[in-house]
Amino acid sequence: MLSGNERELLLRLGIAFILGGAVGLERESAQRPAGFRTHTLVSVGAALVMIISQSLPGADPARLAAQVVSGIGFLGAGTIMREGANVRGLTTAASLWVVAAIGLACGAGYFLGAGITAALVIITLVPLVRLEQWVGGKRGLKRLHLYIEDQPGELGRVGEVLGRLGVSIRGVEMEDAATRNRLNVILTVRFPPRTSVEEAVADLSQVEGVYAVMSDD
Repeated sequence: MLSGNERELLLRLGIAFILGGAVGLERESAQRPAGFRTHTLVSVGAALVMIISQSLPGADPARLAAQVVSGIGFLGAGTIMREGANVRGLTTAASLWVVAAIGLACGAGYFLGAGITAALVIITLVPLVRLEQWVGGKRGLKRLHLYIEDQPGELGRVGEVLGRLGVSIRGVEMEDAATRNRLNVILTVRFPPRTSVEEAVADLSQVEGVYAVMSDD
C-alpha cells in the first residue's frame, strides 16, 4: 500500500509525463528534431527537480527552478538549425522551454496552471499554424511542394527557374523521400503580379531531376 506522499509523488510525475508527452506528440507528428521522448523527459525531469527541491531541508525551489529553465536553453539550442538565410527549430526550442515550465508546475502541484498551459501550447502548435499559413497566403506567400533528385545543384536549378520568373524564395524545408536519392522540398515563395502559380509549376516540371511539383492552391 502506497503512503500519501508516495501517491502524491506518482500523481505529480504522472501528470508531468502526460502533459509533456502531449506536446511532444505534436512535435513528433511534425517530424521535428525534438519529439515525444525529448519533451516527456524534459517535463518529468523538471517535475522531479521541483519535488526534490520541496522535500530537501534548506533547498531553494525558486533557485533550482531557475537553473532548470536556464539549462533548457542549451537543449533548445540543439534543435535550431540554419538553412541558408532561414532558421528552423525555434518553435521546437520554445516548446521545450515551455514543457520544462509545465514540468516544474506539476512538480509543485500546480496542476491547473500546468494543464491550461499545455492546452494553450497545443492550440498554438496546431490550429494557429493553419491561421498563420492562411494569413501568410493573404500576404502573397505561397508554398510549392517538389519531389526532386537528391544531387548537387538540383535545388540551384530550381532557384534559377524561379529567379527568371521573378519569384522570390522566402523559406526552404527539405526531408528525405521514401525513395532513395530523392528529396521532398517545400518552398515558401512570393510571386510577382505578372507570374502565376500555374506558370511556375509548368516551368519547374520541365527541369531535369524534378519529378513532381504541386502548390497549396
